[in-house]
Amino acid sequence: MRTYIAIFRMRFIAAMQYRVVVFSNLLMNLAWSAMFILAYAAFYRSDPSAFPMTFQQTVSYVWIQQTFMILFALVYADGDIETSLETGSIAYELARPADLYWRWFARACAVRAAFTVMRIPVLAAAFFLPGIFRLSAPPDLLQLALFIPSAILALGVTVALTMLMYVTMFHTISYRGVRVIFSGVTAFLSGGVIPLPFFPAAIRNVVELLPFASMLNMPSRIYNGDIAGWNAASGVALQAFWLVVLVLLGRVTMGLSLKKVVVQGG
Repeated sequence: MRTYIAIFRMRFIAAMQYRVVVFSNLLMNLAWSAMFILAYAAFYRSDPSAFPMTFQQTVSYVWIQQTFMILFALVYADGDIETSLETGSIAYELARPADLYWRWFARACAVRAAFTVMRIPVLAAAFFLPGIFRLSAPPDLLQLALFIPSAILALGVTVALTMLMYVTMFHTISYRGVRVIFSGVTAFLSGGVIPLPFFPAAIRNVVELLPFASMLNMPSRIYNGDIAGWNAASGVALQAFWLVVLVLLGRVTMGLSLKKVVVQGG
């Protein structure tokens, strides 16, 4: 375990060095959040009762989505891992005396956590914005207490799905097509495009049981109070279930894939 903690720490420190990039992303996140909120405000003006969440809950959802986008979005994968799979330098990874799955898992968590920490100022600033743009606090302390483990589990589920994406890349020449498919599907089904409560009921009832709903969807809706009480606790339990299932599936499929690795080149 000390090995993987050290890997996490090294990747976290390395990612924290990209401060200029992060600062530009902060401005972009503020702009995107404002545009999303203005768009939702236009729809809510017509008939607020037609929407499954209140406008303030939707505003909170947007801020959580934009702040924790890197933490819960599959599109932000580790470029070094993808390059190693494409160029054949995966051979060096296999020679290292540590489990490849958990090494990559720790690296992925570290990079996502580092960039998210540097985006926290966006969330802090949102509490002081005027009018419709202001972020509200969770309805009560219980919601906040459930939000924290839900966010941690959502990170675990996201990284576990990312690991399955890496396993799929073992069997392709280029990683780009796999990444586009995985990113597009997970972004839509996790609530990254529109919140899951906005889906038709028949589709939403199915999607909410899938692992994608345990990513961005669950912590965001727990924070804004759309999922509360026993439903929130059940949602956190479902996240833990999917994390265990995806990790086991990832380890089994990676073990099978590593038995047939072919490195191109000398």
